[in-house]
Amino acid sequence: MNLTLTEVIAERDTRILCWYLNTTNKMQIARITNIPNWYFERTVFPGERLLFEAVPSAQLEVCRCAETGTIVCERILCDRLRVEELSTADSK
Repeated sequence: MNLTLTEVIAERDTRILCWYLNTTNKMQIARITNIPNWYFERTVFPGERLLFEAVPSAQLEVCRCAETGTIVCERILCDRLRVEELSTADSK
């Protein structure tokens, strides 16, 4: 059985809004694997922006197929993918 983020993390304040942009011309698979009992996996098409919620300690693992046929993966701490909100004073 797969649990949703809401079931695993009771405190809404601990979640952050994150985004990832696929800047390659290849389809990618993005997943979070370091949060126990939680399943998050999405296909990200070239140029697509992925918007998701996670805990700051989660790691987004992004995998793609390289020209040689090998699978290349990188891990990004979700805290580094956090959406920053501007206050009205910052936008002036």
